[in-house]
Amino acid sequence: MDIQKLVDEIRRKKSFLCVGLDVDLNKIPPHLLDTEDPIFEFNKAIIDATHDLAVAYKPNTAFYEAYGVKGWISLQKTINYLNENYPEVFTIADAKRGDIGNTSTMYAKAFLEDLAFDSVTVAPYMGKDSVEPFLAFKDKFTILLALTSNKGAFDFQTKNVEGQEFYKEVLEVSKTWENSQNLMYVVGATKAEYFTEIRKIVPDSFLLVPGVGAQGGSLQEVCKYGLNDTIGLLINSSRGIIYASQGKDFAEKARIEAAKLQAEMAGLV
Repeated sequence: MDIQKLVDEIRRKKSFLCVGLDVDLNKIPPHLLDTEDPIFEFNKAIIDATHDLAVAYKPNTAFYEAYGVKGWISLQKTINYLNENYPEVFTIADAKRGDIGNTSTMYAKAFLEDLAFDSVTVAPYMGKDSVEPFLAFKDKFTILLALTSNKGAFDFQTKNVEGQEFYKEVLEVSKTWENSQNLMYVVGATKAEYFTEIRKIVPDSFLLVPGVGAQGGSLQEVCKYGLNDTIGLLINSSRGIIYASQGKDFAEKARIEAAKLQAEMAGLV
C-alpha cells in the first residue's frame, strides 16, 4: 500500500484505529468452537463489524502459530478475506521477526509476498543486515520495535549507551539504512512521555502504538505528544475490542468499543 492511501483512509474515516486480532480459543464465544474454523469465523465477524471504524488490522502471529497448521490456515484465510473484501485497510503481520541475510529475506517473503500483508513488525537488535531485506519490498513497510509497552522495555531500551538512551540510538541509526523511507516504528502507549523526544528524531514516520485500553495507555496523552501533520499514528487496541463480549453479540459489542475510540479520534483528524 502506498503511504498516501493510508493517510487518505485516515482522513476519510476520521480514524487511526488499528484492531489487533489476537485470537485465543479460550476467550472467544463458545458457540464458535463448533464451527469448522473458529478463529477465522471470529475474525471475519470482528472485521465485518468494525471495518468502517478501523484503518488497520494486526494479527499477532503467535496466536495462530500456537495452533499449528490449522492456525496458519486461519491466518491465511484472515488476510485473504481482508485483501479481497476491504483492500483499503492497512494490514500488519505482528510477527516480530529479525535474522541475518537470507533468513530475513525469507521471513519478508513469507509475510509480505506470500501472505500479502502490507507490513510486518521486526526486531532491530541484530542490526542493519537483519532489517534491510524487509525494507527492499516495494510499497511494503517494516515496523521496527523501538520502545515497547511492556515492563521489560526498561531492561534495555531506555538504558544509557554512550550518552544516549538505546531506543534513541535505534531510531537514529535506522534512518541511515537503505530504503529507510519504508520504516514505521512501534512505540508503546504506556510510554507516552517519551513521544516528544521520539518525534524529534522521526517527525514524519508512522508510529504503531499498542497499549491503549487493557494495558492502561491513554489515547489523549499519546495524541498530545505523538501526532504529526499526517496524523502519523496507528493506535492499536486488541483485547479491549475483540473480547468485549463472549456472547453471540460479540461482534456488536466489539463495534461499540471500536466506535468509542473512533469518536475520540474523530476530533483530532
